[in-house]
Amino acid sequence: MEIRLLRSFVVLAEEQHFGRAAARLHIAQPALSQQLKQLEQQLGVRLLDRSTRRAELTEAGRLLSERARQALAVIDRTTADLALVSAGRVGRVRLGFVGTATYELLPSVARRMRKELPGLELELRGELLGPDLLDRVVRDELDVAVLRPSGSAPAGLRVEELRREPLVVVLPRDHRYAACEHVRLSDLAGDPLVAHPSGRKSTMQPLVLDACRAAGFEPEVIEVGETGTLVAVVAAGLGVGLVPEAVRALQLDGVVYRPLTGPPIEVPLALAHRVDPVPAVRRAAAVIRAAARSNDNDLPPRGDT
Repeated sequence: MEIRLLRSFVVLAEEQHFGRAAARLHIAQPALSQQLKQLEQQLGVRLLDRSTRRAELTEAGRLLSERARQALAVIDRTTADLALVSAGRVGRVRLGFVGTATYELLPSVARRMRKELPGLELELRGELLGPDLLDRVVRDELDVAVLRPSGSAPAGLRVEELRREPLVVVLPRDHRYAACEHVRLSDLAGDPLVAHPSGRKSTMQPLVLDACRAAGFEPEVIEVGETGTLVAVVAAGLGVGLVPEAVRALQLDGVVYRPLTGPPIEVPLALAHRVDPVPAVRRAAAVIRAAARSNDNDLPPRGDT
């Protein structure tokens, strides 16, 4: 049964007049009569009673008219939805964020997605570590990951740098340098360093250890799994931390964030996804890029933070 024939029949059923229906369909009246005849032959039933001046529906015609309207409405909705899927405006996107980007970038991305791509269903995961994020994208458990890159990208993935962020020091509020506007990293040589895990579990610990070694000391390390835990351990007075500036969005009682003196020590933030993503993932990635490069993210004003 052709959709074209159904559409013509529905108009004819509404008008119950060949001339008016043909005018609405922008076809000649004989062509409409031929379409009706073809539809009746396909179905094996008579749809219109032509015994009067009006084209009155038979019982079978009334049933088909009702069902055809329903079917055409479903077809039209499906066609529209498929166009949105093809344009990347509907679908599900699974996003993962490294812990050091969870508190600042994730909320900004979620707001932008809701505003710019309201048809996308988002599955957000925060406080993950970089290597784990990459593994999840490789295993197709995530579509997009925001992480701290290290080394070359796995086969089949694209990893692009979004921005570079300076490291800041996070101190207990009663630390001897908490009242200083800037802190010299070498002055923290005697303090335990609270850091993310070592080995392949995290990309941050090698970066902060390199910064300490460049400042002339090898710190005692207290390892924690999550950025929120890192800041909480510092708040407890068990050590100090070196974190990307974006972590200042995580405000906990008992800590202050201070910039380091001298040239900034910067760490990259990157976006990872498959080399040839589906349209919805491409659109989500574009929103993340825009959010990462904007100035409207959730960092508190500089000051006693």
